[in-house]
Amino acid sequence: MHQNSRHHKIRPAAIGMAMFSMFFGSGNIIFPVLTGQMTPDQFAPAITGLLLTAVLVPFLGLLALSLFDGDYLRFFSRLGRAPGWLIVLMIMGLIGPFAVIPRCIILSYGSLKTLSQDLNLTVFSAASCLLIFLCTFRQQRILDILGLALTPILLLSLATIIWQGLLVPADSSSSDYTSWEALLFGLSEGYNTMDLFASFMFSSVVLSGIRKSSPSITSKPAELSKVYLKASFTGMGLLAAIYTGMCYVAGRHSNGLQGVSADQLLSHLTMKILGPYAGIVVCLAVSLACLTTAISLAQVFTEFVSRDVLKEKVSYPHALIGTLVISFCMSTLEFAGIQGILAPILKLTLPALMVLTGLNLLHRFSGFRSVKIPVFITLCLTLLWRVFNP
Repeated sequence: MHQNSRHHKIRPAAIGMAMFSMFFGSGNIIFPVLTGQMTPDQFAPAITGLLLTAVLVPFLGLLALSLFDGDYLRFFSRLGRAPGWLIVLMIMGLIGPFAVIPRCIILSYGSLKTLSQDLNLTVFSAASCLLIFLCTFRQQRILDILGLALTPILLLSLATIIWQGLLVPADSSSSDYTSWEALLFGLSEGYNTMDLFASFMFSSVVLSGIRKSSPSITSKPAELSKVYLKASFTGMGLLAAIYTGMCYVAGRHSNGLQGVSADQLLSHLTMKILGPYAGIVVCLAVSLACLTTAISLAQVFTEFVSRDVLKEKVSYPHALIGTLVISFCMSTLEFAGIQGILAPILKLTLPALMVLTGLNLLHRFSGFRSVKIPVFITLCLTLLWRVFNP
C-alpha cells in the first residue's frame, strides 16, 4: 500500500536561523561592540568571557528546557511552585517592558541619532510605542513577514561591517585591563545580553515550531531532540560568529569610539568603517530590526499577562497599552539608566539560575534530585560577594 501524504522535511538550519532572529535583540548588538571597544588589546580573554555567558550558558539553557519539553513553569517549579512562578514573572518582565523592549527602542533611536542630531528620545519613544501598538493590536501576520525579511538583511549588514572592518586600516587604542580583568569584563557583558533569560522563554517556541513543521515527529522523541540540537548549534554558532567579529572589529577601531555612548557605538562604528552612504543603509536596517524585536516581545509579554497572569479579566488591547506605557517610561531613562537598574538584578540572579540549569540537566540525565539548597546557597553567596565587592 502506497502512502499518499508527503513527509515534510525539517531543515534544522532554517530553524537555527529563526532561533538566531529570536535571540538577536538590542543587547546582542551593544555588548559585543562595547566589549571590543573597552578591551582592544585583550581580545582573546574578553571574547572568551563573552562567549561563555552569552553563548554556552544560553545553549545549556535551551538544552535543559528541551528536556522539560519547553515547559518553563515545570522547569522553575522544581524550586517550589511559588518561587518558580515568581521567577517566570521576573524573566517575562525583564525581557518585556522593564528592560529589553525599552532597550530595543533606545538602540533603534541610537542608530538613527547618528543620522539626525535633532532626533528627540522622548518623541521617538512615543512614536515607537505607537507603532508597536498599531502592529500588535490585531496581531497581523505582516510582522512575521517583516521579521523574516529583516533577519537576512541584518545578518548581511553585520557581516558587511565585520568584513569591511577587517579591511580598513586599524585605529586601535590601548586599555588598562589585565587578561583576568578582560575575562571578567567579557563574562559580565555576556550576562547583560540576557540570552539565558531568552533561552528559557524561547525553547517552547522552537519546539512548537518543529512540531508544527512535521507533526509526525512528536511520536519520535529521539529525532525531535536531534533536530532541536542541530538547530540550537546553528543558532548559537551564528551568535558566536557575530559576537566574535563585532568584538574584534570594535577593538580594532576603538580609538574612534572613545566617549561614545553605548547605544550609539554600533552606528558610529558603522559610519566610520563604511562611510556616510552605506552607513545610513546599515543604521536603518539595525533600527528596523530592533523595533521588530520590540514588537515581537510586546506581543509575547502582553499575551502572557492577559492570559496567564490576569486570566483574561483584562483584555489584550488594554494589557498591551499597559505594556507600552511601562516601556515608554523605561525608555526615557536612556540606556545607562536602564542598565543601572538591570545590572544588579542580573549579577545577583544569573549565577543561581545557571546553577539551577545545571542541576536540572543532572536531574534529567542522572536522576540527581537536590536543587533547592544548592540554588539558595548560590544566591546567598552571590549576595555576600556583591555586598563586599560592590
